[in-house]
Amino acid sequence: MDYELICIDMDGTLLNSKHSISELSKETIKKAHSMGVHIVVNTGRIYTDAEYFSNLLGVKSPVIASNGAFIKEKDKDEIIYKNILKESVCLKLIDVFSKYNVNPTFLTPDKIYSSSIVWRIFMQYLKLKGIFNKNLCFQYVPFWTKWDNIFKLEKENIIKCEVMSKDENKLKKIRDELKTIDEIEVASSTKYNIEITNKGVSKGRAVEILSSYYGIDREKIIAIGDSENDLSMIEFAGMGIAMGNAIDIVKNKADFITDTNDNNGVAKAIDKFVLKK
Repeated sequence: MDYELICIDMDGTLLNSKHSISELSKETIKKAHSMGVHIVVNTGRIYTDAEYFSNLLGVKSPVIASNGAFIKEKDKDEIIYKNILKESVCLKLIDVFSKYNVNPTFLTPDKIYSSSIVWRIFMQYLKLKGIFNKNLCFQYVPFWTKWDNIFKLEKENIIKCEVMSKDENKLKKIRDELKTIDEIEVASSTKYNIEITNKGVSKGRAVEILSSYYGIDREKIIAIGDSENDLSMIEFAGMGIAMGNAIDIVKNKADFITDTNDNNGVAKAIDKFVLKK
């Protein structure tokens, strides 16, 4: 099979445990791109952050951000797809989070709003370490009552919400309550977080939209990931590949398991199925 589109998750997949892209991965991706293969970063991160890491690859590529809620052809500055969380839905989410006393984070394509002081401090650390784009825009929301104004200000832009907690039992209760809200999709990228997007949004759906945009059959698509939020794209793609460090449910759904993110798993998968070494 001659594959025409490769969709690659970032954290735990393209990025190693040092949160960087190996030179071998960059080199391999460039070789695939030179053969006419579309390279797509498909991540839960917001667009501004995803674009930064996509640029490090040194190839022209579209970006799928916020678990599939936003797709942009960055070199043409063209928004291909955007699916927002409505103001009324955001207010429902705030009711749930306040009940369990967890601090939410709401995201637009280029800005992060959060009521977590810990996240505010941690974000500065992550920027300094190069784990997040240093130009990422972050706004601290100190009071619950301020969210109403933000939802009005950004009513056409909020595309994702996230909460984090080390209390897995609390997260389970929140997740169970979120299931009663019909207008949303719920996923996770780690066992300590919950990620919320509008109904119908997923990485897999975004890959389907992008493949239609390019006129590429799903059989000619490779998707590579490691976490729960990667499942939909791994199931949609003609060749779904799990990282060696992926969670078991992803490995069980994948067509192939490559090496880990610290052992150039992405490069090895592209070598095998695209460069055919």
